[in-house]
Amino acid sequence: MLVIVAPGQGAQTPGFLTPWLELPGFRDRLSAWSEIVELDLVSYGTTADADEIRDTAVAQPLLVAAALASYEALGVRPDLVAGHSVGELAAAAIAGVLTPEEALGLVRERGRAMAKAASVAETGMLAVLGGAEDEVLAAIAAHGLTAANINGAGQIVAGGTLAQVEAFKAAPPAGARVRPLSVAGAFHTVHMAPAVDHLRDAAAGLTPRDPQITVLSNADGAAVATGAEFVDRLVGQVASPVRWDACMTAMAERGVTTVIELLPGGTLTGLARRGLPGVKTVALKNPDNLDTAREVLK
Repeated sequence: MLVIVAPGQGAQTPGFLTPWLELPGFRDRLSAWSEIVELDLVSYGTTADADEIRDTAVAQPLLVAAALASYEALGVRPDLVAGHSVGELAAAAIAGVLTPEEALGLVRERGRAMAKAASVAETGMLAVLGGAEDEVLAAIAAHGLTAANINGAGQIVAGGTLAQVEAFKAAPPAGARVRPLSVAGAFHTVHMAPAVDHLRDAAAGLTPRDPQITVLSNADGAAVATGAEFVDRLVGQVASPVRWDACMTAMAERGVTTVIELLPGGTLTGLARRGLPGVKTVALKNPDNLDTAREVLK
């Protein structure tokens, strides 16, 4: 059983699209989508520096476009699809809930709204690696932070004000390592609440279709039966924790044997190698990985 997964914000690196532009039609696809997101996706994916593509309003459309373009290049239909955070917009398009154009229009508004919400207060995020999960969660709560991403495989991402983040860094729980994240704000926390209303208004004009491929929700790992419910979850997810651990549990329960992570791959396959032992993984980082992915599926 094959699951295709789409990465979230932070997976982008300068120049990551450069080798992909040699594929027939890839540049044309990105150029057409650039009109929808009102950004030069080719330029941002090839010549922009790390700070430019760290901008939430840029990073989110760039990641969804890259994931969808690499999915089209792969040409393989999965049994199951899921996306991490903003990757859920790509998953919605792959599952048939939204068209690629609808997903990109919605992610344009999502990125802008979250960037605006992040500018209201100085907030940040950090990854907590290792430690006993209950102790880590208790320490996060004690510092007033939110467990914004519970990723499984011993990784939890916390978000809150910079003061709360610094206090946690100074006194991490026993056995845990702390790694600050280069993000623009505390995503999937109460600090993103202003973005929810904006995104709900943006989604109101859509007519989502029921999934044609089983799609898992970040909220709880559940397979969502209707397109309307999945879009409603997409909206609320902006200010709610990502439960990737629950998604991986659902994958295991459904008997997933192979995980392919769309461009720019690496993060989610890394979690899968630790959280789904024995499952084959392929991360799409460069065009050569397309052949590797197809070979694994034989």
